[in-house]
Amino acid sequence: MYLDLYKIEGTVNLDSNPCFTNPNTFPKFQEGLETFKEHMISLVFENDSNTGTTFYKFGDGDYYFLKKQAVGSAAPGARALSVPFDSINHDEFTSGAQLNNFYTCEIYPENISRYGEVIEKDINYPAEYGYGLVGNKWFFEKFAGKIGLIGASQKLSLIEELMSKEEYKNYLGIDSFNDYIHYPQNHACDDITSVEKYVGEQLQESTSKIFLLGIGHSKSAILHRLRNYTDSVFMDVGAGIDMIAGCINIRRPFAGDWTNYKIEGYDYTDIDYLNYRGEGKEIILR
Repeated sequence: MYLDLYKIEGTVNLDSNPCFTNPNTFPKFQEGLETFKEHMISLVFENDSNTGTTFYKFGDGDYYFLKKQAVGSAAPGARALSVPFDSINHDEFTSGAQLNNFYTCEIYPENISRYGEVIEKDINYPAEYGYGLVGNKWFFEKFAGKIGLIGASQKLSLIEELMSKEEYKNYLGIDSFNDYIHYPQNHACDDITSVEKYVGEQLQESTSKIFLLGIGHSKSAILHRLRNYTDSVFMDVGAGIDMIAGCINIRRPFAGDWTNYKIEGYDYTDIDYLNYRGEGKEIILR
């Protein structure tokens, strides 16, 4: 069981990493959570700048990609990249990863150590805050009418269909998302310039003041550039997009009590399920 110190109200955390049983892992987890919430509210409602604000979420896959290590999703031929590392301008990723406004990292000691090897900026917040505040729907409650999504086209199309169902809107506690900014599901790292053009054109027509996003390892090169297209907050929640799409592995941080909603008869063939294998609660919408 994880300590009360690491609980986020309205969620269950089935992540078995021992860091959640050690009070010294992140002693100010609760104080930091409140600070993070206040920060987000301030950025969304009080932002008077002419540029956006980016939150980069670091995980172990980002480490492998930035280090050119062919492990998991970072391996060429897997999800992020279809060609060898040497076939792309890898410097765009290593340098771009340093150019965001704020940084989050999972509080696993091993990930914090990896972070220090590839990112030169201080960690501002635990990445668990992003997962948890999707999991308890805080983002939707606080930013209704101002919130959009950026993620794989296939998952966003699925979310749009889910959001046509009253039961699902009631579950999330929100009537609609302002914008769905579509992004390549696979191999976005092959051609960052083309991806930026595709996404930037959508952002220029958007109305959201905050975007929740999950765009894989390509974020290292492109996330900091998105603030040039709108003055929104870009909050990288990674697998939080899979929660909203109804395909989250409940052993991901703070997803233990999430209900994966599915649509009867929907063609899920092209959905990248990541680590989801049908675990947890499920409701079929007709």
